[in-house]
Amino acid sequence: MSDLKQSLLKDLSDCVVDMDEDQVVELAQRYVDNNFDVYEAIDQGLAEGMERAGKLYEEEEYYIPELLMCSDAMYAGLDVLRPHLKNDENDDKHKVVIGVVEGDTHDIGKNLVKIMLETSGFEVMDLGRDVPPMDFVEKAKEIEADIIALSTLMTTTMENMERVVQILKEENLYERIKVMVGGGPISPSFANKIGAHYSDDASKAVKLAKSLVREAKVC
Repeated sequence: MSDLKQSLLKDLSDCVVDMDEDQVVELAQRYVDNNFDVYEAIDQGLAEGMERAGKLYEEEEYYIPELLMCSDAMYAGLDVLRPHLKNDENDDKHKVVIGVVEGDTHDIGKNLVKIMLETSGFEVMDLGRDVPPMDFVEKAKEIEADIIALSTLMTTTMENMERVVQILKEENLYERIKVMVGGGPISPSFANKIGAHYSDDASKAVKLAKSLVREAKVC
């Protein structure tokens, strides 16, 4: 990785943490002008900065107003970077239903995953925040989705992820519709326990989704 690219990634992350929206926009444009990989700017720059801001919030160094300003800076950078993401050319567009599970309204991570999936050729139906388990399944049935992607940042709502898997099993859809889970309190062992697939960041979520639809084709 070039020194300039590494420096821009670090500065993007720092400026998100510093809530410096104007500087994030300027850095994102410089990154684009140098023809660097835009996925990395989102994942290793903006998303990393937001993750750091989240930790400061957990440590009570930042509060909700600061977290929202960090989020504004991140989204400003996304607005610059998003048009330069290269869409994959897929003959067969796979469908994903995504949302934050009932009881939680934190959607920054979910939004990043949505953007990365869309730019990788997936058709994404975003149900938003605080979504009841049955709504995920009903929408997946309606659009004939291949994957349901669930997010949460709260341990108290993790059981709703398990409930989605249970409903799929009850309706004999578990083998056809794969479930991906992610978020702060989620771990590989939890995903394995409930019968879901785990990803710890947006770029890995795309790789996971691609592997799941490939496996489905083989089967």
